[in-house]
Amino acid sequence: MSGIAVITGGGTGIGRAVALKLAAQGWRVMLAGRRADVLAETAGLHPNLAPFTADVTVETEVEALFSETLRRFGRVDLLFNNAGNFPKAMPVAEMPAESFRAALEVNVTGMFLAARAAFRAMAGQDPRGGRIINNGSVSAQVPRPHALAYTVSKHAVTGLTKALALEGRAHDIACGQIDIGNAATDLAAGFAAGVRQADGRMAPEPMMDSEHAASAVAHMASLPLEANVAFMTVMATKMPLVGRG
Repeated sequence: MSGIAVITGGGTGIGRAVALKLAAQGWRVMLAGRRADVLAETAGLHPNLAPFTADVTVETEVEALFSETLRRFGRVDLLFNNAGNFPKAMPVAEMPAESFRAALEVNVTGMFLAARAAFRAMAGQDPRGGRIINNGSVSAQVPRPHALAYTVSKHAVTGLTKALALEGRAHDIACGQIDIGNAATDLAAGFAAGVRQADGRMAPEPMMDSEHAASAVAHMASLPLEANVAFMTVMATKMPLVGRG
């Protein structure tokens, strides 16, 4: 299956890997992000990629992203809701309220705004329907030490996924979530060198190529709308998630 996709946080990391994977499979992809230079660089890697500068926390910019997608391509078949904010690790007693709010603003409010815009487009198009895939992170399941804001925000994403999946039934909109653990991206680069464990030690963690995460998203996207992967975890096999701590 292929169609028209919107990817937030599409210029780097997991978003970039997914964009390239989908483009290679024939999807036409609107890449969204805050940095026009990074988006343009990524878009230049495949003719099926189109950049659009937008901040997911700004309602008017999210609406403009989807309006432009509909104007250019006529419909929206897939949203990979991927933009994220990972605050600096610190104990909860030292965490500024601004850091907590920033994580929720991007990871929860931003995902909601993108999902709402996608939902409106998918419910109103002919033929109607589409798919929303939220990037939850394994932190939607199990926290890391000193990552309270990120953990709270990603647990909220799970609630968003479930609510969208329920409401989407009436409109042929499938919603699922992928929880990715230790993909080798710039965001997670420090994990291989050493990251705090539940017992307080600093220890390196195994990593996996981000291509595996991209393949997992592409599989979810390839399903007909009568089928849905509600939740998928793809992770480095030996990372300390199962039984963490």
